[in-house]
Amino acid sequence: MQPGDTIKLFGTDGIRGEAGKFPLDAPTIRIIGNSLARHLSERTGERAPRIVTGRDTRESGDWIEQNLIVGAQSGGAEVQSAGIITTPGVAFLTRILPAEAGVVISASHNPYHDNGIKVFDPSGRKLDDQTERRIEKDVASEAGQNLAESSQPPSLNDLGSAELRARYLDYLANDIGQGLSLKDLTIVVDCANGAAYELAPELFRRLGARMIALNNQPDGRNINRDCGSLHTEVLQQEVVARHADLGVAFDGDADRALFADADGKLIDGDATIWVMASYMKSRGELKDNAVVATVMSNIGLEIALRARGIKLVRTDVGDKYVLEELIRSGLTIGGEQSGHLIFPNLSLAGDGMITTLCLLRAMLDEKRSMAALTEGFQRYPQVLINVRVREKKPFEQLAGVQRLARRIEEELGDRGRLLLRYSGTEPLARVMIEGRSESEVKANAGALAEAIEAELGVDGS
Repeated sequence: MQPGDTIKLFGTDGIRGEAGKFPLDAPTIRIIGNSLARHLSERTGERAPRIVTGRDTRESGDWIEQNLIVGAQSGGAEVQSAGIITTPGVAFLTRILPAEAGVVISASHNPYHDNGIKVFDPSGRKLDDQTERRIEKDVASEAGQNLAESSQPPSLNDLGSAELRARYLDYLANDIGQGLSLKDLTIVVDCANGAAYELAPELFRRLGARMIALNNQPDGRNINRDCGSLHTEVLQQEVVARHADLGVAFDGDADRALFADADGKLIDGDATIWVMASYMKSRGELKDNAVVATVMSNIGLEIALRARGIKLVRTDVGDKYVLEELIRSGLTIGGEQSGHLIFPNLSLAGDGMITTLCLLRAMLDEKRSMAALTEGFQRYPQVLINVRVREKKPFEQLAGVQRLARRIEEELGDRGRLLLRYSGTEPLARVMIEGRSESEVKANAGALAEAIEAELGVDGS
């Protein structure tokens, strides 16, 4: 590459890839750390910028964090490590220390061999696009390439990682959980062998719950493996077997949470939004009687909310877009079907443990079980078909597809939904249809997929 070239590293969730391979190889990680520190220095002047780091339990997390710290310190930054901590935990520490940036080494729900670098600003929002582009330009031009030969161990600030984690735990228990007593509740917690493996059990025990922890023995490779929010079957069974009041499953970095009620029924992000929106409206806390969700949230959520006088505002897929809309509109709750919820009055970062505490407060205040709280929300049948395409031609330019899509939308009316979109990372067209009749939904989705394949299918197939 030539000086001035750029390369795309940052997606909607930071930098992510296979650990040990570009851009998550040691020399590139040091360049990223150095570049971040230098660009932050432009804002702090003579004062050294402050960075706080944290990681999940992947075996690659330690050496990735160490190399990033070496790079950041060579760029003039002071770095504090919180060790193994959740992604929202780092966002919290970035805000209260305060630091110029927080860096999380995690690949969230991905398997152990992947990892990532996610950067927060002091507000808890992800790093601004301009700084991301400047870091990408530095990597492309191999700025700071002398760092590749560095073997200097990082020197961390004296404030220890245990103290940083304790500050986050105190915030959850004392601020978010203020006045919340869980002494009459039995809770099963699936920690996904991830970043919450110590924090979550300690939090719920501190608030008095009878706590049963699952998958809280990480070995560096078992993060998300057949557990956590990706695989909730064991949690659901355990809730029933233990006669628990609630089950919660986190993902690897604990920014999302899914739940199981006392009957073992899965409560996804849509159902959680329904419960919290209804609860907040009843208390006069739901601004403009509206919530934010993505285009992937089930039509059943929209219909249930509408019946309660609550508007659903939809965004593109990704918590980044949910947060942008929450900030733009000033609304008080938003989230994704995956269990990533944001309560901007509490935190601008999605936090699975904050979501859990809010849900438990709703249960206790309403004196109702989770099953009772979810009444009124009916998930409609949904079919999603991926069609491999040779080009991503705008759908409105495909006459046959448009005619069929209009007919299907007329049939669905306001009791169903059709969504056509292209994958942002793969050569795929995605057909998603929801409606009251599963057989009709499947037939319509199949017909529309065939129409797209006829016009854009690979090799004309």
